[in-house]
Amino acid sequence: MTDNGTASIGGASDELPEKVQSGNIWRLSIAQALAGANSTVLYATGAIVGDMLAPVPVLATLPISIFVVGMAACILPAGAIARRHGRRTAFLVGTGAGVLTGLLGMLAVIIGSFWLFCLATFLGGGYAAVVLTFRFAAADGVAPDRRARALSLVMAGGVAAGVVGPQLVNYTMNMWQPYMFAATFLAQGAVAAVSALILLGVRLPMPTAAEVAGGRPLAVIARQPRFVAAAITGAVTYMLMNFLMTAAPLAMHMCGHSQESANQGIQWHVIAMYGPSFFTGSLIKRFGAGRVATVGLLLTGLSAAVGLAGIDVAHFWATLILLGLGWNFGFLGASAMVLECHRPEEKTRVQSLNDFIVFGLMAVGSFLSGGLLSTYGWTTVLWVSFIPLALAVLSLAVALRRKPVSLAG
Repeated sequence: MTDNGTASIGGASDELPEKVQSGNIWRLSIAQALAGANSTVLYATGAIVGDMLAPVPVLATLPISIFVVGMAACILPAGAIARRHGRRTAFLVGTGAGVLTGLLGMLAVIIGSFWLFCLATFLGGGYAAVVLTFRFAAADGVAPDRRARALSLVMAGGVAAGVVGPQLVNYTMNMWQPYMFAATFLAQGAVAAVSALILLGVRLPMPTAAEVAGGRPLAVIARQPRFVAAAITGAVTYMLMNFLMTAAPLAMHMCGHSQESANQGIQWHVIAMYGPSFFTGSLIKRFGAGRVATVGLLLTGLSAAVGLAGIDVAHFWATLILLGLGWNFGFLGASAMVLECHRPEEKTRVQSLNDFIVFGLMAVGSFLSGGLLSTYGWTTVLWVSFIPLALAVLSLAVALRRKPVSLAG
């Protein structure tokens, strides 16, 4: 049976009909585009609203860090829901959290409550965590040689998010005076509700008994050098993206640049994050997931180097664009590597473990980012980013020298 009891379309390891595959990819891509407004709005406004509401300046970026904590805290429960009740159920629970994010964010701004705003960003993180499982859902029921492309096409929906999110902020941030950004969060909640309607049409196989049982112990799977490299690469790529993007809007503000300039920088950053997804899958198929991930790490390092070159608007924008490109290649390459590390019945457990590692390290990076920025400045934030980057490059180099472990049997 498929999610929520619709007609059977094959087991967890079977291919879905091509029409169903295409429908799922389009719906997940559209939902990805709409849901991207959630993360974009919170990244563009979180530190600014935090600065407005925080009892002390050092807590200004805490809401963004709480957003990442929400991602880490919710990914394993979301995976458990998907494993027992189907992915679509998990998707709808996530979009419900997205609607609450908008409503609570609006209320927090109106009443001036910093801690209510932190609760809103926590729920926003839960929504974002569920949204990132869309990429793996797109690979369900798809032939192995087409999974990387399906994964990347869904992520390509984020291109629209790169336009929708920042423009949503620009057009609504002053709409409800004197409550700056109140209308923005209300609009974000409405967009999440529309995303839920789109997801109702997704048709995915319900979990089999073997998938509920879970397959091999996670400790066995997690010891594979390829999984270790995939998890570290995905975690470092995402952590550094969050590490620098969290700090960039506030750093621009501290350097005297306008909120509109910061919003536009985030817009180009998000477009760069998702734009290459139209061809990243083809690159992975041609050159291999590990090589594409390596290019992503190199681009991320280049973004930090450009940031060190100056503090003009152009430097910030170039840093954010290169950071987005690095995230796309690094994260999608690492995600494709994860698909090579598990059997069909193990997918939700292994994918959830991978994302928990990614978001857990993201939370560390996000907390460090705010403290480093307020205490030592933007330059220190950039220099520190090279440390985890070197670790990820080393882990990939080790894994790529070994042959993948056979998953047969």
